[in-house]
Amino acid sequence: MQLIIEKMLTDFERGHVTRRQLALSLATLVSGAQAAPKETELKAVTVNHVTVRVPDLHRTSQFYQEFFGMPLKQQSATIHILGVGSSFFGIEQGDKQQKATVDHYDFGIAGFNADEARAKLKKRSLDFGSGTSKESFKFHDPDGFQIQLNGPDYVGHVS
Repeated sequence: MQLIIEKMLTDFERGHVTRRQLALSLATLVSGAQAAPKETELKAVTVNHVTVRVPDLHRTSQFYQEFFGMPLKQQSATIHILGVGSSFFGIEQGDKQQKATVDHYDFGIAGFNADEARAKLKKRSLDFGSGTSKESFKFHDPDGFQIQLNGPDYVGHVS
């Protein structure tokens, strides 16, 4: 940016631009610099999936399959993973006496490296549990929401 400003000043000093043109050019340059995206610690590139916890796994799964045309991709006795384009929607069996809730949401991170992500969370004093998976892990944001992180191509696993 310094070279650009020096060229603008040289053009002004040589009479190639007016004072008004110089001021406008500097204002444009500064506003563009302020609007430039800031470097982030982790770059989320997809909302990979959302997982809900419900009182009746089969009823909820059947609704989403029939109403939205989401194909059943993976299943176990307590988890169904339904396809949504290149993402998925997870449904987990919860306590039959409790209301449905969002269990967690997942971000696909560009160039995901679990150890680096955990180190960045640790610097922010955020709890990510004691897991050591290199593929994916969960943590709680400052408001208590559970978030899962992994690479953008993560397809989920049922247990």
